[in-house]
Parts: sequence; structure tokens; C-alpha cells
Amino acid sequence: MSSNQLPVVALALGDPAGIGPELIAKLTARDDLMRQANVVVVGDPWLWDAGQRVAGVPVRTTPVDSFAAVRARGTTSLPAFLAMNTVRPGDVNMGQAEAPGGASVLSLLDRCMDAALAREIDAICFAPLNKQAMKLGGLKHEDELHHFAQHLGVAGYFCEFNTLHGLWTSRISSHVPLKDVARYVEKSRIVDATTLIYRSLQANGIAQPRVAVAGLNPHNGDGGTCGREEIDVIAPAVRELAASGVPVSGPFPADTIFLKARDGELDAIVTMYHDQGQIAIKLMGFSQGVTVQGGLPIPITTPAHGTAYDIAGRGTANVDATANAFVIACRMGAAYRNRQSLFGQPQ
Repeated sequence: MSSNQLPVVALALGDPAGIGPELIAKLTARDDLMRQANVVVVGDPWLWDAGQRVAGVPVRTTPVDSFAAVRARGTTSLPAFLAMNTVRPGDVNMGQAEAPGGASVLSLLDRCMDAALAREIDAICFAPLNKQAMKLGGLKHEDELHHFAQHLGVAGYFCEFNTLHGLWTSRISSHVPLKDVARYVEKSRIVDATTLIYRSLQANGIAQPRVAVAGLNPHNGDGGTCGREEIDVIAPAVRELAASGVPVSGPFPADTIFLKARDGELDAIVTMYHDQGQIAIKLMGFSQGVTVQGGLPIPITTPAHGTAYDIAGRGTANVDATANAFVIACRMGAAYRNRQSLFGQPQ
């Protein structure tokens, strides 16, 4: 692929008090990865300098004065750097979730989304952020995905996907209290979440994805003696999906369904709540996982782990998950550049 055909991928530095800046420095130091896209690092110059210093990897970049200038570059041998002034050094305390850092992240991501909508970039890969800091800094939603959806004008169903070594997971409820999970177990949500991940896997090159749905209750409800959601809601949703041309299986007990994935029998699992899938997938490879923001009109990815405040500034953060997120962003960004949505439909 020639340089002018490469997807333009924005790398956002993430929470300034966390490990994000050093991760982006380590990532951009890898020439093998940088050849996959026309890359622009986006963030505060002082923070970018600090990230390189902590990581111990000076990175040569080409300054640009706008997102539009990135695609117009004659050569992509070096990452571009777009300077933004979102937070002052004196307002950042390393390893602390605070309002200035959260506001910085919101500002940065909003400008990246605007650039994607304007077709100036093709994908966004952001370093870890902290929801508490973002809420202190002005986030009005339960998480960043809902903020993205509102900013992008999404009216349909959306949810996070978590990926690891070819296994994708989604869930019908996300960042909500555990006591509220049962009210989210609705047939329509199961159908929408399953259809979304099925179509997304097809758009990513899997012609016939093997998707399974988890149950909610212990032992899949034990025939209704330990909860009836499997009988009354989840199984009917699976039958409706099959009838509509989305051949999925389940429900399977949540404590065994990931054994099928481990043994290579599944491409994706739809879970009922956050930790049902997150505990399993993080045990399978905490330093490798990726979060894909599913259902949005533009590709947005991030490592599945957090800001790691406890090790921020030490230079020891593992870059593998960030590298995996970047690779997925490149692949999806190439499709987006070809005027396809995340799900392979013309925009």
C-alpha cells in the first residue's frame, strides 16, 4: 500500500496523569507498526515530551498545524504531531484522578471525533483514560462510549467490544451497578448486541462468525429454579436471531462459556453484564486486550486496561495492548477510508 493510500490514524495521549503518554511513545518508536498507517500523535507538547522521557524512547515526528495537513503529507515515514493545548503541567499530579486531566481528555477526543466526521482522519486510537477524572472534568455520561455516541449523533444500538487473540466479547449492559443488571436483560437488547458483534466480525473478515450468548443466572438458572431469564428472555432472543439469519448459540452458563472460547470453538461471546466477560478475558490476557467502541460511525479503539496510576511515570508500562488496539484501528480505518462504516455498509 502506498503512503497516500494508508489510513490516517490519530493517536491521542490519554489521561495526562497516567501511563498513556509513555505508551504512545513506545508505540510510535516501533517502525513495523508505524508503516501500517499515516499516523498523527495528538496532544500537549509538554506531555508528549514527558511521555518520551519516561519511556526512554525519543521519537522523531513531523509537526503539522491541522488534521487536514496529515493526509496531505508527501511522506509518512515519520509520525506527524499535532500540538494542542488542553492542560498545564502545574495542573497535573501524576497518578491522581483530577478534573484538569479529565477535561484534557474530553477536549482531545472531541477534536479527534470532529476530524473523523470531516474525513480528515480515518480512525482514532486513544491511550487509557480515567472515568472518574473525566466526570470531574465535565463528562455528563456514564462512560466515554455514551459521550462518543452523543457527540457523533448515534441513534442506534452501541456497545463496547473487548477483543483478545481473535476472541471478541460484547455485553448488553455495561457501566451500571450490579443491582440494576437484571432490568437490562431484554430480548431487544440481546438481539441488538448480538447482531452488532456478528456483523462487525463479518466486516473484519470472518464470513461466518461463531457467536454464543451467555446466561445470567448460576447454572443457567437450573431450569428456572434459580432464575427464569434464560427461559423467558435469553433463549427466545437466540431463537429470534437464528430466524433472522444470525446463527448464534446459547444461552450457555457463564462459568463455562469461556472454556469454549479458550478451546477455539467461538469467535465471540455476548455477556449480560460487565464483569461476566471482563474477568474472564482479562485473566486470559490482561496485557493484550483491546476495547473497540462498537456501533459508532467511525472506528475508535483503545487498550482494555486502565491508566495504571500506580506505575505512572516509571516507564514500566506494557505497550502490547496499545499496539493491538492500533493494529485494529488501522484495519478498520482502511475500511472507513473506503467509505464503509465499521459494519461494512456504505455510508
